[in-house]
Parts: sequence; structure tokens; C-alpha cells
Amino acid sequence: MPLASCLLSLASFSQETTKQDTTKVKVLDEVLVSAVRATDKQPVSFTNMSKKELSERNLGQDIPVLMNYMPSVVTTTDAGNGVGYTGIRVRGSDATRVNVTINGIAYNDSESHGTYWVNMPDFVSSVENLQLQRGVGTSTNGAGAFGASLNMLTDSYAAKSNGEISNSYGSFNTHKHTVKFSTGLMNGKFELAGRLSKINSDGYIDRASSDLKSYFLQGTFVGKSTLIKALVFGGKEKTYQSWNGVDSLTLANDRTFNSAGMFTDEFGNVRFYDNETDNYQQDHAQFHWNEQMNSNWSTNLAFHYTKGKGYYENYIENAAFAEYGMEPVVGQTSTDLIRQKWLDNDFYGTTFSINYKKEDLDVILGSAWNQYDGDHFGKVIWARYASTSELGDKYYNDRGVKTDANVFAKASYKINGSFGLYYDVQFRNVNYQADSPETGLVDDTFNFFNPKAGITFTLNEKNNFYFSYARANREPNRTDYENGKPKPEQLDDFELGWRYVSPKTRLNVNAYYMEYKDQLVLTGQLDEVGSPIRSNVGDSYRLGLEMDAAVSIFEQLVIRPNVTVSVNRNKDFVFQRNGALENLGDTNIAYSPNFIAGNIIAYSPVKTLQLSLLTKVVGEQYMGNIDSETSKLKGYFVNDFSVNWEIKTKSVLKSIIIIGLVNNIFDYDYVSNGYFYTYDDDFSNPGTITTIEGAGYYPQAGINAMIGATLKF
Repeated sequence: MPLASCLLSLASFSQETTKQDTTKVKVLDEVLVSAVRATDKQPVSFTNMSKKELSERNLGQDIPVLMNYMPSVVTTTDAGNGVGYTGIRVRGSDATRVNVTINGIAYNDSESHGTYWVNMPDFVSSVENLQLQRGVGTSTNGAGAFGASLNMLTDSYAAKSNGEISNSYGSFNTHKHTVKFSTGLMNGKFELAGRLSKINSDGYIDRASSDLKSYFLQGTFVGKSTLIKALVFGGKEKTYQSWNGVDSLTLANDRTFNSAGMFTDEFGNVRFYDNETDNYQQDHAQFHWNEQMNSNWSTNLAFHYTKGKGYYENYIENAAFAEYGMEPVVGQTSTDLIRQKWLDNDFYGTTFSINYKKEDLDVILGSAWNQYDGDHFGKVIWARYASTSELGDKYYNDRGVKTDANVFAKASYKINGSFGLYYDVQFRNVNYQADSPETGLVDDTFNFFNPKAGITFTLNEKNNFYFSYARANREPNRTDYENGKPKPEQLDDFELGWRYVSPKTRLNVNAYYMEYKDQLVLTGQLDEVGSPIRSNVGDSYRLGLEMDAAVSIFEQLVIRPNVTVSVNRNKDFVFQRNGALENLGDTNIAYSPNFIAGNIIAYSPVKTLQLSLLTKVVGEQYMGNIDSETSKLKGYFVNDFSVNWEIKTKSVLKSIIIIGLVNNIFDYDYVSNGYFYTYDDDFSNPGTITTIEGAGYYPQAGINAMIGATLKF
């Protein structure tokens, strides 16, 4: 690999914004995300990933898995092999705290705040680039960021027609098939592009299968100063449930065991229901109109609509008739049954931003309005003892409605050759209404004021320093209401950083202090569908130091290490144990390892071949907030190996790209996630209360491999 190529790779993985082609094509396209993205002129800690980097390991695994080697990131997957349900944590904050936008449009589910990547399989094949901002970051649309913001820009348009066919196969009967096309700009103005994908996997965990389909279609109009894009994309998933995990004994003896769907038939045989599955379809439509009015002013207007509908299905043993709205059957007190729990929701709204740039001043004004309307209902589709007239009736029917509006202004001003100022302020109004047996009657309105300010200092062409303060406020989610009377949470985030750039090295060092009031921390417990339960904890904080670098050792060898060292504590944590309240003092925040590190060593013996060793280290962490040894999750050290080989052709094909990936090359047994619970037992010793502790684990696959080929036309 020539030195120039090495340096390009360094730039794209560091906090520096990758240099873009200055043609009209790229400039107009980047406006889609300019209102929510950070640059090196702003006092924000961030990392970019380019399309090339995303494609190097794109063999069917979800976006969080591809982001695994970014600073302060920890990922996990229910099925154990990165296909199906996956999750991401940043600085110890779970996915409900990571604000995700697609072309500036909010993606997080409005009620749960979660991001369900399984609903958009192979979406990464239609992503141009992404940026992960750590901490509060800059103002953006959607729910406030409490750990990070992830914004993605979908495929740019192509000047010339092209096409791709990709196929990959690997362990656990995993395979991905993708077809892409672009007409190129017809008459220099119009382009139509699209993608179809299908992913299947049996999963590492027993029966944790995935059947995933997705599509992406984009129409683009390019004028002299105008860019109009209309996009439709979506996915349909069917995954066998694997969110139960295993206990410590099963982990030691049968780590792939999956209890989902287990029941005992009328003959006393243990069996597994073959359709204990999650089924969901989500379709998105976006319309963007970007206008470059003159050399100083530009605007972006967008409308969006998302339709989601689906259910999960369970076999339930010995269910009470009344719980499912069924009349008792003579001679029976309960029945086995099969139920479906449905979601049917609509999410729609609009965003707008206007950008003014002149010499040393860059100002963005933006706003968004979104409405979510979701129905929750359940059906019994089969019962061992029931009247057929009762089957298919809704045994509950709830609704949740959420309105979210915000307006923000941000400005960067370069005072002189050394100092620059940054200011950002957001007003956000949220109203959430729900009425169900789980949540009770909810009608809450929140008004949040989120200011941010910072300063940058450029010492010379190699060294840049920054300091910033940001406040964020965030409303509870639906699960929080189901488990009590939650308060909104507040965060004050202080960031101090240093960026160093030389011809062969890029280094970013960032210290942070995040002080929380009424933080909704993970308790370690899960609800019946595997969603984490949270609770307000009063005062807490996260203090850490992040470092990431990219170093060209010589022309063919580049290393990209990162490391995060942190302290994450609840202050004066109170817990009820054995029937009495105890003040445990300062305790560790759940799911917040004090040490996270990653590294990529990329070696290119020739220009068209790249060999990479990828390493991830995650220190031990507690799955609860009481520092119990039962809740401790061991740290792990995992290595992957990838090969990328591009074969240039002189036929109808432009090139053939071969990708090979071996995960966990040393076949290390590790667990990336789990849960912890406590309950009071007053039956064993009458008159006393004993607090019982327990834990569950999500084991990940040992050594496994994938290989794929992409034909480019």
C-alpha cells in the first residue's frame, strides 16, 4: 500500500473529518447530515467510519458489530455470532442512550428509546459513512444523547452507472446475498439506485435462527444548486427468541442451551415450540430537499414516515384463564396456550435546518417535529382448553402517543488564528401519553433546555486543544413507567481534548467527566421480552480518559489502537437487603467496565491486498449496582483476522473483491453480556426475609469464519 493510501486510511478512522471531494456532488450530499455532525473545529469527541472501512468486514453482521473496534464501544449479540439481535454500549451507556439518526432523521424507537438493528438487516451496505460522537455531542434530532450520538449518511449518488452482486457464506449456516445498482446521473440530473438483501443464520445459540430481508431504493435529482432525494428502505425479520440467556451451571456445561420455547407435553416429554419467534417489519420513507442559495446560505428540508408492525409469539404453560380474557373451562383451572403480542405503530414528522457560512463564522439553525402513535395488543391463537370463539380476540389493547419537538442553534466562530468559540443551545418539548395495566395512566410533558459551549485552541499545524461543557436532559421510556414512577434525568458533561496530526501519526486524547442527576441506570434485571429494566439512582458520575491513534509504521503497515480508562460510580447507593435498607456508599454503575481497548493492525504486502488483525479487550464489569460478586461479568480478550483482496479485471467486471473473516481466532470462551436479579425469599425461614441473588449470561461464539465475494460492474 503506498504511503498516500496509508495516510488516507489514518484520516478516515481518526476524529478528523475525512477530506471530501470538493465537487458539487459531495458538497450537496453532505448537507443531509451537516446539521447534526461534528467537525474538528468543534470541541466534541468523535470518530468517523468511511464506506471503505464499513465494507471491509460487511459479511452479514449488524452495524454495532462492525463498530466494535471504535473507542469506548462494547457490543453484544443474543445469538452469539453478530446476526439477529445485537446491542451497543458507549462509555457504559446502553443503546437507549445512544441517539441514532439516519440522514438527520431520528431512528430510536420513541417509546423504548432502543435501536433495533435487526429491523434493518444489511443496512450498512447502503451507508456512505457514519459518525459516532461520544458524550452529549452536538445538538441533534430525536431523544437526547446520554452516552453517544450515532449519525449515518446513506449512499451518495453516482455519476456513472454501476452495479454490485455480493454473496457470503460461513459458520452456523450464515449466508448473505446482496444486489445493488445505480443508473448513474441520467442527463446529468437524475439517478435511481437500489439494493436488495437477504441474510440467514442458524446462530451460535441453539435455535437462535434469523431470516432477514431488506431493501433500499433512492431517487435523486441534482440541479445547479439543488439536491432532492426521495428514499424508501426497510426490512422484515423473523428471529427465534434467544433473550433468556443461561445460568452459571448451564454456561459451564452447555453454553449454547436456549430455554426459549421449552414446554412439557401431555406425555411428560420436554419439547421446544418451533415458532417461538419475533416477527417484525419496518418501512421508512424520507424526502430531502437541499438548496445552496449562494456561497453563504444553504438549507435542508426533510419529511419522513416510518411504519412498523409485528409480533412475538410464545408457548405459555399453565396460563390463568382470566389473565388472557378467557372463560374458565369446567374441570380446568389453567391451560397451555400460544399467544402473540403485537406492536403496530406510525412515526412521522419533519426537520429543517439553515446554514450560514462566511469566513470565520459558521451558524446552523435547526428544528424538528415528530409524532409517534403506537398500538400494543395481544392475541391468543391456540389454547389446549378454550372456546374457539375466544381465540384471536384481543386480551389487551393499549396505546402510546408521543410528540417530540425541538429547535436548536449552533455557531462556530474563529476569533483569530489560534482560538475558536463554539456555542450550541437546544429547546426540546416532549409529551408522552399511555394507558395500560403496566404503565398506568401516563400524561407527562417535559420542557428541556440543553446548552453547550466550548473553546478550541490551535497551537500549531500539528496540535489542537479543546474544552467544552454540555447539558442534556432526557425523559423516561415506556419500560421505566412500567416499573415505577420515574423522573427525567439530567447530565452535565465536561470534555477536555488534544488532537495531534503529523504526516505519519494522528492522535486523539480526550478526558471526560459526566455528572448525572437522577440517572436511569440499568438494574441488571430484564423484563419478559429481554428489555433492560432501569431505575433512578440520584447522583452518579463517569470519569474517564480516552485515547485513539492511527500510526503508519512504514508504507505497508498501519496500526490503529484505542484505549479507555474510566471510573463509573453511583453516589451513596441505597439498597434493600434482607428486609432492611442499607447505604452501600459509592458503588460501580452497572455494565460500565473500567477498561476498554481495541486495536487494528493492517498490513498490505501489495496494493490490492490487506491483512488485518483486530483485537478487543473489555475489563470486568458488574451487571448490577450493589457490587455483588454474583453480578460480576469477567473481562475478555478476543482477536479477529480479516483478509481483503481486490482483483482488477479488464472484462465487463470492474473488479472482484474477496473478503475473508475469522472471528475469535484463538477460540476463546467469553461472555459479552448478561443480567443480574435479586428477590426476597420469606418462605425458607418463616419470620425472616432473605435476599436471593442470581445471574444469567449470553455466551458468544468460539472460532468461526465467513468468506464473501463482491462483483463490481
